[in-house]
Amino acid sequence: MSLQSKHLLNSTSTLVVDSLKGLCAINPQLALDEPNKIVYVKSQDKSKVALMCGGGSGHEPAHAGFVGAVCGNVFASPNASQVRRGIELLDNDKGTVIIVKNYTGDILNFGLAKEQYAALHPDKADRIKFVIVGDDVAVGKEQGKLVGRRGLAGTVLVYKIAGALAHRGGSLDEVYTTATWVADHVATIGVSLGHTHVPGTAPMSSDLSSSEIEIGLGIHNESGHTRVSPIPKLSELVPQLLDLLTSTTDRDRSFVPFKGKDNVVLLVNNLGGMSELELGGVVGEVRKELDARGFVTSRILSGSFMTSLNMPGFSLTLLLLPTKGEAGAPSAAQLLSLLDERCEVPGWKWSSGSTPVAVSQQVAPAQQTQVRKADVKQISVSESKVFTQSVVKAAQALIKAEPEITQMDSIAGDGDCGLTLKAGAEGVLSQIDSGNISGENLVNSIISIAKVAEEAMGGTSGALYSIFFSALAQGVQFNASQDGKMTQEIWSEALKSALAKLYTYTRARPPSRTLVDPLAAFVDTFTTTKNYSEAAAAASKAAEATRDLQAKAGRSAYVENDRLIQERIPDPGAWGVKVILDNLA
Repeated sequence: MSLQSKHLLNSTSTLVVDSLKGLCAINPQLALDEPNKIVYVKSQDKSKVALMCGGGSGHEPAHAGFVGAVCGNVFASPNASQVRRGIELLDNDKGTVIIVKNYTGDILNFGLAKEQYAALHPDKADRIKFVIVGDDVAVGKEQGKLVGRRGLAGTVLVYKIAGALAHRGGSLDEVYTTATWVADHVATIGVSLGHTHVPGTAPMSSDLSSSEIEIGLGIHNESGHTRVSPIPKLSELVPQLLDLLTSTTDRDRSFVPFKGKDNVVLLVNNLGGMSELELGGVVGEVRKELDARGFVTSRILSGSFMTSLNMPGFSLTLLLLPTKGEAGAPSAAQLLSLLDERCEVPGWKWSSGSTPVAVSQQVAPAQQTQVRKADVKQISVSESKVFTQSVVKAAQALIKAEPEITQMDSIAGDGDCGLTLKAGAEGVLSQIDSGNISGENLVNSIISIAKVAEEAMGGTSGALYSIFFSALAQGVQFNASQDGKMTQEIWSEALKSALAKLYTYTRARPPSRTLVDPLAAFVDTFTTTKNYSEAAAAASKAAEATRDLQAKAGRSAYVENDRLIQERIPDPGAWGVKVILDNLA
């Protein structure tokens, strides 16, 4: 699968510093030591414990988005002299806690700087504490017996809790012991559709196929624990991930002492390339699975906390909260209070600061909006079975045309027109199967089609279709004959009035390169000739003509017109109307 290898930057050599300058522009509290790539609070309260972190860049908003940070190049640890300078900048009366992820380069360089600083300032040697966070459960105990677990997104929970405690005036030992306890009780697992691309390196292709995902990747492009194909639904994937996080039977991967039905904090972290839409779906699925397993989820955090550049995936972190009276542990109430404390750092995402309520309490009651048949006239077509068969044929043709229309819209619009029309067609077929659309009760059938357009299609197209069919139902009733039978004249007047009502809600008029072009051609021709075939042919011609039209309204108005005309791409919405009318005899 081809990966995104293009980037927007001045130079790969200045990228990290340029980014840190942007961070300082966002947060005026910060200062930047440019030669050493260090970000720190310039007006530090020296009566409080300072926190320092850092490591390779590319994990933004970690690390500089949370506490004082020493930044290396992308995925590369800073050197010891940089770190030593960071310790000097954060020098204070109560001491400094250094928090690093468990990677060899980070531990060696931050550790070396700590020892060098202690050698130069022996009177301050006991005022520097060192916390290592290793929360990755993908690396088993046997495989990682020498190096231990890698540090992942669970590190930011250590930052937040230790930072809030330091801000409250906690002592050096209190901040250190609390940070260490949290580091020992977090577990993280990541999953991704592919690896990421480092700016300045050669373009790459993922060794994952289009149908694969990888579980357990590191945040520096390290390969994962397992590959899964085909890509499972979240409802199948999430249980696998939670098994890895919470298992107590897998001796090689049971790092955190879960006992079952534990009290936890859930962190769902975007690794950089996931949409917020998808991330929300992950949160909902994980929460549902935790509930099913009997866990008490005291807090849910979601967002981009620790990325791997633009990696298209996410990680799950669970912080196991202590039980009441647990020896050597802070209280669960204190940890939650520290997590909830508001902070002025750009890396920390909004959170509710409260325990999630039961899902049942957040579900709106079912809407009861069925149309009562007594409210509309009983009007039927002469051949009700033929009518239903024609609607089925048109819907099936629209579904078949989805790839073609989607391809058109990927050039002429936002790429969703084919799927929108397909969703509407599938909704119509479902209503036919349930008996809500038939030729025996024409008005209710048209209203049902309008409702499908509104609910199944949505968006601009759904609204236009729904308005037109709602108006058509009105026109049919208004012009209906006494015997309740449809005629060409009734259809003609109903169509004309429906188009007129549609015009009150859209500025599009033919020729406009929108679905109005073929729709208006059909209505105008049918009104004149009372002949369906001639009207459908006129609509088809109007849809074809959109290939050479300048867009005046609709999705294509925002696209470069010269390209559309040069490639002779018809309007996708107009093409959808053509497909419907070509098959709705």
